[in-house]
Amino acid sequence: MRARIKEKREVAKGTLMVVFDLLGAEVDFEPGQYFWVELLDPPYDDEKGPRRHITVVTSPNERGVLGLCTRLRDSAFKRSLAELPVGADVDVEEPKGTFLLPKDTDRHYVFIAGGIGITVFRCMLHYIAEERLPHRVTLVYSNRDRESAAFLDELVELEQANSNLDVVLTMTDDPAWEGESRHIDAELLRDHLGDELQSLTYLIAGPPAMVEGVAVKLEAAGVPEEQIQAGKFSGY
Repeated sequence: MRARIKEKREVAKGTLMVVFDLLGAEVDFEPGQYFWVELLDPPYDDEKGPRRHITVVTSPNERGVLGLCTRLRDSAFKRSLAELPVGADVDVEEPKGTFLLPKDTDRHYVFIAGGIGITVFRCMLHYIAEERLPHRVTLVYSNRDRESAAFLDELVELEQANSNLDVVLTMTDDPAWEGESRHIDAELLRDHLGDELQSLTYLIAGPPAMVEGVAVKLEAAGVPEEQIQAGKFSGY
């Protein structure tokens, strides 16, 4: 369907959020899904073409729009997206995918985000807040430094408003950061979650190497494979 760029804003260093107006259409989707977007007449092109899939960063309750958030790298798609003005038209498809906010609210969930992997959890956490869902969630969010960490202020506000949400931030390469600075592993998780790691359910999103590494460490710590759901954000 045809859509139009409604809003563009930088949400962290080198990180762009773009919201598309669906021009009167509305789509129903589950928190955590992705959508396809195709740039029309982009200023740059390469062998991968102008069509990509990317996680929906906006909540399903934001009717009539779909939003994405991406690190700005040197691909033709991203350079084009950065330059296209508000008002430019694109084509989008309805969201799909199976990396979803769980329906079961009896479990304690651990959302583990590396870098831009936070987008899928932003969608889920806003939906939880809007719907007043009883999910108990600990978000563990890793970045190199504070200035490259998207949505920090929003996450703090969500945590303050929801007693069922705890946010753990770690900055692995930021001398000015006085908080947690370790990479995510079983030891860090035990320090913040306690010794019962095997009883928790994990959703992991971020760069493929980070996602695979954390999943392996969780399994080595005795977490059953069925309690680990991994979403790999390969970038483009």
